[in-house]
Amino acid sequence: MSKSASIRSSASTRKAARFQPAKSRFARNTKIIIGAGAVILVIGGLVIAAKPEPGSKQPATVASSSTGSASSTGSAGSTGGLTTPRTKFSFGPISMARGKVTHRYPIRNAGTEPISIRKIYTSCMCTTAALVKGGKTSEAYGMPGHTPIPTINVPMNPKEEAFIEVIFDPAAHGPAGVGPIERVVTIENSAGPPLELAFAALVSP
Repeated sequence: MSKSASIRSSASTRKAARFQPAKSRFARNTKIIIGAGAVILVIGGLVIAAKPEPGSKQPATVASSSTGSASSTGSAGSTGGLTTPRTKFSFGPISMARGKVTHRYPIRNAGTEPISIRKIYTSCMCTTAALVKGGKTSEAYGMPGHTPIPTINVPMNPKEEAFIEVIFDPAAHGPAGVGPIERVVTIENSAGPPLELAFAALVSP
């Protein structure tokens, strides 16, 4: 082999060795770019697939009739046969200086079988509730732990109506009781889950 041929062969080998890493890097970069593009396409496809169709109806959120802020209009409530046209009531602005406030919630046995009012109790010691039935008012029941909550088992015949009379004392908590309040009265009965009656007020001194 001539000297010039040997030099050319050596130069070709060095040139090939120099371009080999460049090709390898190019191939690796190409694979990364293709992979990233594929991931972007997949994510984009998922986002488009999850997007609701135009005009599709979303499910409405329905607030429970026994929770949330009480309103003056209220909402109907039912636990089996025991029903009420309003589960919520607002006294609006009231004053500690003017004393206690009262509200009556009508209740009715809308079923075809007799039911029994088992217990009545309130969510706070500032509130008491009594059952008014047949012109007679029961004793006032308060918060469990503060007053005894007896089992009363008062019957209500089908279609019979009564009232839950709620008395709220805005001064019961003193100065700490100023501001918006919400309370709940619970009626345990034999017709189903307890019926909850809520009320709200804005208390001033």
